[in-house]
Amino acid sequence: MVGNDWVNSYLEAILAAEPGIGDSKSSLLLRERGHFSPTRYFVEEVITGFDETDLHRSWIQAAATRSPQERNTRLENLCWRIWNLARQKKQIEGKYAKRAAKRHLERERARREATADMSEDLSDREKADVPGDIPIHGDNTKGRMPRISSVDVFENWVAQHKEKKLYIVLISLHGLIRGENMELGRDSDTGGQVKYVVELARALGSMPGVYRVDLLTRQVSAPDVDWSYAEPTEMLNPRNTDNAEHEHGESSGAYIIRIPFGPKDKYVPKELLWPHIPEFVDRALSHIMEMSKVLGEQNGGGQPLWPVAIHGHYADAGDSAALLSGALNVPMVFTGHSLGRDKLEQLLKQGRPKEEINTTYKIMRRIEAEELCLDASEIIITSTRQEIEEQWRLYDGFDLVLERKLRARMKRGVSCHGRFMPRMFAIPPGMEFHHIVPHDVDMDGEGARDEEEAQSPDPPIWSEIMRFFSNPRKPMILALARPDPKKNLVTLVKAFGECRPLRELANLTLIMGNRDDIDELSTTNSSVLLSILKLIDKYDLYGQVAIPKHHKQSDVPDIYRLAAKTKGVFINPAFIEPFGLTLIEAAAHGLPIVATKNGGPVDIHRVLDNGLLVDPHDQQATGDALLKLVSDKQLWARCRQNGLKNIHLFSWPEHCRMYLARIATCKQRQPQWQRIDFENSDTDSPGDSLRDIQDISLNLKLSLDGEKGGGIDGLDTNLDAEDSAAEQKVKLAKAVSTWAQKSVSTEKTNSRIPTLKRRKCIFVISVDCHKSSDLLAIIKTVIDLAGRGGGWSIGFILSTSMTISETHSVIISGGLKPQDFDAVICNSGSELYFTSSTSDDNSVLPYELDGDYHSHIEYRWGGQSLRKTLVRWAGSVNEKKPEQGGILSEDELASTNFCISFKVKDPSLVPPVKELKKLMRIQALRCNVVYCQSGARLNVIPVLASRSQALRYLLVRWGVDLSNVVVYVGESGDTDYEGLLGGVHKTVVLKGVAKDVGKLHGSRSYPLEDVTPLDSPNITEAADCGVDCIKTALDKLRITLLKS
Repeated sequence: MVGNDWVNSYLEAILAAEPGIGDSKSSLLLRERGHFSPTRYFVEEVITGFDETDLHRSWIQAAATRSPQERNTRLENLCWRIWNLARQKKQIEGKYAKRAAKRHLERERARREATADMSEDLSDREKADVPGDIPIHGDNTKGRMPRISSVDVFENWVAQHKEKKLYIVLISLHGLIRGENMELGRDSDTGGQVKYVVELARALGSMPGVYRVDLLTRQVSAPDVDWSYAEPTEMLNPRNTDNAEHEHGESSGAYIIRIPFGPKDKYVPKELLWPHIPEFVDRALSHIMEMSKVLGEQNGGGQPLWPVAIHGHYADAGDSAALLSGALNVPMVFTGHSLGRDKLEQLLKQGRPKEEINTTYKIMRRIEAEELCLDASEIIITSTRQEIEEQWRLYDGFDLVLERKLRARMKRGVSCHGRFMPRMFAIPPGMEFHHIVPHDVDMDGEGARDEEEAQSPDPPIWSEIMRFFSNPRKPMILALARPDPKKNLVTLVKAFGECRPLRELANLTLIMGNRDDIDELSTTNSSVLLSILKLIDKYDLYGQVAIPKHHKQSDVPDIYRLAAKTKGVFINPAFIEPFGLTLIEAAAHGLPIVATKNGGPVDIHRVLDNGLLVDPHDQQATGDALLKLVSDKQLWARCRQNGLKNIHLFSWPEHCRMYLARIATCKQRQPQWQRIDFENSDTDSPGDSLRDIQDISLNLKLSLDGEKGGGIDGLDTNLDAEDSAAEQKVKLAKAVSTWAQKSVSTEKTNSRIPTLKRRKCIFVISVDCHKSSDLLAIIKTVIDLAGRGGGWSIGFILSTSMTISETHSVIISGGLKPQDFDAVICNSGSELYFTSSTSDDNSVLPYELDGDYHSHIEYRWGGQSLRKTLVRWAGSVNEKKPEQGGILSEDELASTNFCISFKVKDPSLVPPVKELKKLMRIQALRCNVVYCQSGARLNVIPVLASRSQALRYLLVRWGVDLSNVVVYVGESGDTDYEGLLGGVHKTVVLKGVAKDVGKLHGSRSYPLEDVTPLDSPNITEAADCGVDCIKTALDKLRITLLKS
């Protein structure tokens, strides 16, 4: 058996293999008072990298063993464990380096291709670099609200737009949210984000020009939470009513709106909310529409007052906001608070398997939601620049270099060729300062006490802290953080203990949460606390360090006041601090700061200039900075005054002014159609349905040869024969758009009002069968079940990935009539048609295209630039497998203005959906990718278009009640299958149907089970496609079929 010297030598050999071991930083970490410290090595290097805190307990137990032989055996075993961790760390670092290199190469390739695309066919205007009204990202700049470059001119903007009475919607789904007595820290979901969104809503509701703010969250009626979280509505009263400039009205102000979704009587953690997001979206959509109508009536105009923006907070709310933004066609704003890719990278560095991470945190679903937010958001708001430059850069959909190129082109007024990057703005969170009165201090003595303060007793928390000190008159160094290794409190105690001048001049106070017994804390927290207690004993800091066991949230301002009264310093020594709200709180109470130079404190210090920044790994620099502020009274006073002078820049009014100034730059694109008052309309006969509608903004007759042929009365479609097919598509799209606008403005409709709203029930057939004969059999069964011909109370919608021509052929081949359906959703949700009356002209399809739907989904559609990139991608796929004779080929007959289709020869050889989405996103092209028809076709459609979104459009445009909709799906389906399962509509899953299509979902980035609400009462299964089984399923859903 070997001795302790062998242990040290063995660790020395391990460390000698590490690069850079001889530099000063490594020497500082590994040597303590001139001697190598293995304990220090594994605590600071291994523990912080792998979260193996049990090793620390093992080391303590081994070192405390009296028997030399047993102690040496334990230490030897522990050494082998450390060596294994060090080896794992090297392997993980190698994998991380490979991922980073791959991501860098992909980004560089995407930048080159995007730059090349945007450099081709330069117009004279682009060459001359002259601004002009050239479309940007597919949108026309006409009507865009002027960009607000500085908050100094915000008041002018308010004066010009105050009469608009803005309506803003905020969304924060997880956690327990209420306006007063927030239970912050109750669980991991009820933290700083809850406080932020509540105070943001409250502050925005008090801003001039803002009429109403709705904060949408989940209604929780669980028995283990307070009854207040089940209240549907809660008004948020302004904190400072004296300064509130509010638009008074019946429904004005700020409100928490609790939407019921997900399991009833159960509080659900955020990781398990994903399957229920569609249900929230449907219910929130109904609320926003109703509120927009009410606000429109109250403000006299009569037209709905649509939200000026929908702002999602965190990934789950961002996913919801994207769908709501698409359904309502209003701008979206997003704030991540914390980001999934950054968390994934940190967990991978700790050596945790990706599968385990995804199982625990549903991290891949979260990342996809954040990527969708990049696709859909106009603006992304962060707290710091660090979040933009270090965290968002990990995402496929954001590239800072490409974003700057696109922004430069926008400023010059030149085309971005269908590419888009959301604008990112760092706006620090606000704070309420009106209740804070900084303590006056006398630079030659103690804090000055006025007569009123002299008569008031000291707060109880003061005596609780002071009892630790032998000399409580010394300046207090204050740290307020959880006992977490990331907060770096151990280094702070070491810096304090090893700097004798600092110990003689100051005391140290550590507010580390609440505890009754250290052994009851988590392993990580107890390990940090034990380390601190050992250091207090090691450096003999008794009488100089306060570590109170308990404090209330209401005690925190008093703790800041005590530190300021003693002319102390606040320190945040965390390795990385995303923002640093405690630094702002400390500055508001007149405390100078010492903070980490990594993360948000850099931005805070740039504004406040009230302290010093340090390297959190540099123990000596931390001690020197604290000593400098405590010993130099003039520097302390200057930092204090700077903080108090500039702290208003972090107030809620200032935050809201910057926030609204950014919102003002968004292009408003709310629905402009004329609403139809169904309630006051004459009742039509039972045979009337939406198939009879003529009040559509575009009556486009389609020829049997496809969508691109034929002519329209009064429309010049004489395209140059020498033009390419792509150019013809563009010209025809522009011509149709022009004709549609003319028809809306000049023609008066004398048709009957749509009656789909008056249907008792609507059956949507969205079964993705491989054979058309199977689809026809299901259609006939469903129609027959409902009472074909006489069941006027039930309407039918056919939802497919086929074109309208293909759909029509299938209908006719089965002996059905187009008039059997109220509407047809085609091309995976990029086309919406209504059936019209029969025509004597057999060459004309009896369908009418809803042009308003196209105006809804055209947002960020890349058009020809997207098509060009897809064709190039298809060519690269074919080049990799030349022996297959062309795996992918463009399907021009199946393509339309809002759907680019490709034929797939062998689905097993094409990249999965996630790879194609990634390719488009890194080139700033936004789209939705759908593999359909058992993988034989690829449809690329607008990013916010889908079959499920088409149903929501029917609610927004025509007032269809989604709770009266029954969607029929197979056991599996196209890659957009998951969107059809959730929501307030009912779903019947036909067992055994489209089961073989499930192979399309084999390469998903996250399991389908993670997003399927299997326990939803709105979903049931039919054992087969027989009439009896389907009727039984409908009975379970409480759908009663009325006989004709």
